[in-house]
Amino acid sequence: MAAGYLDILRARHAARLLTGTLVGRLPNGTAHIAIVLFTRAEGGSYTLAGALAAVYGLATAVGQPLLGRAVDLYGQPRVQLPASVLSALGMALLAVAGFGSLPLAYAAVVVAGVFTPPLEGGLRALWPSVLGSEDRVHRAYAMDAVAQEVMFTIGPLLVTLLVSLWSPAAALLVINAIGVLGALSVVLSEPSRTWRSAPREAHWLGALRSRGLLALLGSFFFVGMALGSITVAGVAYADDHGRESVYGWLMAALGLGALIGGALYGARQWSGPPERRLRVIVALLALGYLPLMLTPGVVAMTVLAAVAGVFLAPAIACSFIVVDRHAPRGTVTEAFSWLVTTFGVGAAAGTAVAGPAVELGGTAWSFAVAGAGGVAALIVLLSTGRVLAVPGHSAVAVRGPGGDRDDAVEPGLGQGRQA
Repeated sequence: MAAGYLDILRARHAARLLTGTLVGRLPNGTAHIAIVLFTRAEGGSYTLAGALAAVYGLATAVGQPLLGRAVDLYGQPRVQLPASVLSALGMALLAVAGFGSLPLAYAAVVVAGVFTPPLEGGLRALWPSVLGSEDRVHRAYAMDAVAQEVMFTIGPLLVTLLVSLWSPAAALLVINAIGVLGALSVVLSEPSRTWRSAPREAHWLGALRSRGLLALLGSFFFVGMALGSITVAGVAYADDHGRESVYGWLMAALGLGALIGGALYGARQWSGPPERRLRVIVALLALGYLPLMLTPGVVAMTVLAAVAGVFLAPAIACSFIVVDRHAPRGTVTEAFSWLVTTFGVGAAAGTAVAGPAVELGGTAWSFAVAGAGGVAALIVLLSTGRVLAVPGHSAVAVRGPGGDRDDAVEPGLGQGRQA
């Protein structure tokens, strides 16, 4: 297992690109907790903190596909770095100005969210040109999904450490300065500087003209909804058991399960169409969420949370392959960015639905939202099977380093090429 991942990381530029992307995404991965802590430290209410975090999330959802399309059109350095700097300046404005003017505070988080650089989609567009073979790219997708889980675990811990050492305002400034350095590391690399998107057909819908991509996005809206609802349901479960630490245990177990599942998924080579494989994985994901409605004792619930997380990273990794196969030529970064956006909007919807579910029926009902989200995701994949069965583009020819035409490659591997 480890040998396969080490093979990826030994490839030229791979470790730098993965590390730079994770560091560059740190502000986005920690923004919600950083905004809440800063708002409370400045005397703001939880309502204001939640509103600011929600506005940031919405702004990010709007900005990601727009910036992704810009990357496909103009290249990575001309979009990623300016966006990263503008996003950091938005958070810096919030940290410095505080809440003397609420419109200014909201404007600051809108700027920070809209200009969050699409580093995640950009990295996935770079993997084919860096790694070459289909198997290595697919393993890199799995490693990417696992690394995200690590980042979302370590990031909040780093924020709380900075808050305890200095202040919430300092945490905002430091985290975003680190994010700019991460983006700078990526865009100064040779693969990012020389990458060009494949020629694209001018169309106002961009990547969304692919029916297969729309089907996948519809499914992953519900996957995001399931995951978002668990964050609220976990709080309700912890309240029922009178210990705040229980919430941390549940979330840690969920993340551990995802780490294990992603590592195992990426360690082997898979045959057959990834669309069929994705249906099986999402079915298992839904099956893992349903037992959470039983809300047993803390130990058993922690075990169930770990099991529920096992198929999340494999589902995300497999979805990357499906996106790559169905994205129209020249729209790969935008397509990946739409997946990020849809997943995030789904998570926000799950959070919004789980709250009233707790009020109406208790903790079990809020976990039922997660189960329902998993089932709905599977239903979308099953009902759109014919659409997903046909990749959005055929195999393409790429040019080798000497200028000769290489043989046709797996759909998706020619989406991003070296200039």
